[in-house]
Amino acid sequence: MDRQLAGRTALVTGAGQGVGQGIARALAAAGADLVIAQRRLEEAEREAAWLRDSFGVRVFAQAVDVTQPAAVDAMVTLAVEQLGRLDILVNNAGGSLARRLENHTDENMARSMDLNYWSTFRAMRAAFPVMKAQQYGRIINLGSLNGVNAHMFTVAYNASKEAIRALTRTAAVEWGPHGITCNVICPSALSPQAKDYFDANPAMAATILSQVPVGRFGDATRDVGPVAVFLASASSAYVTGNTLYVDGGGHINGVAWRPGVED
Repeated sequence: MDRQLAGRTALVTGAGQGVGQGIARALAAAGADLVIAQRRLEEAEREAAWLRDSFGVRVFAQAVDVTQPAAVDAMVTLAVEQLGRLDILVNNAGGSLARRLENHTDENMARSMDLNYWSTFRAMRAAFPVMKAQQYGRIINLGSLNGVNAHMFTVAYNASKEAIRALTRTAAVEWGPHGITCNVICPSALSPQAKDYFDANPAMAATILSQVPVGRFGDATRDVGPVAVFLASASSAYVTGNTLYVDGGGHINGVAWRPGVED
């Protein structure tokens, strides 16, 4: 990958593993300086060191619980202090809980909104004054095919991720005049958790794979990362308010997804 992001800076949440890690690695390979924000500091520091050694860019680690409003604000403030500016914000941190819809409590729903939706909103809100002053910004939010395809038993996650898509489109409209683009990636890539789940449920893995037109599972760095680099670059200046499905075509007819849950 060429160094098309040299001189740019990025903050990536949940970048210690999985899709966030793949995106962070692709951004670093393209020359961006980074802040890796992760709940577990040791994961963030380990990834930051690897990126510095591998790509020769500046990388800082932060320990952040994105469900805490003050922590999100402080994360963005510190990232600007560490990097000197903030060009790219990638909201990747999130999580899901498998449970039948009728068994979800108000607390389950609220926790999912805190982790997935509110953390994204608050990070965008905190980054906006910086990007507005620069007259340049690239916001990349991670959506989910779970929400797009209404996958069973993950209603809290589905709803929070679809709320992110509405948030992103609205921000694209309001913030476009300030040189800020806002887009969503809905990825399908093997994370450590997904690999463990598929290893334990090979029949489901085979069924899902049979419905992916390109015939393989995605890789976070090789498949999702380059799309994030494009959305983070000057080349995407006229692309905003979009959802990009980086899933090997699995969204076209909707991949079956039925995790086991208790009655």
